[in-house]
Amino acid sequence: MNDEELDELRSSLTPHESSGGVTTYRNTVAIACPACEKPFDDLVVCEDDYNSLELSMMLDLCVTQHDGDVLLFTHKQ
Repeated sequence: MNDEELDELRSSLTPHESSGGVTTYRNTVAIACPACEKPFDDLVVCEDDYNSLELSMMLDLCVTQHDGDVLLFTHKQ
């Protein structure tokens, strides 16, 4: 994913939460996941070398990276 694609994606999503090196965006317009091409629920951007995520539900994840950040596309089951 290049800079332009990521900027376009982020501009289409709703910012949700940012804390401890993790930023979350909600997909409120059913944009397709770049990995599996199905709509995803949230984009989670892990910006630090180490991040801990506490998940409260079962999720399928698609993963990519951009400039050292890990991008997680969540799919609720």
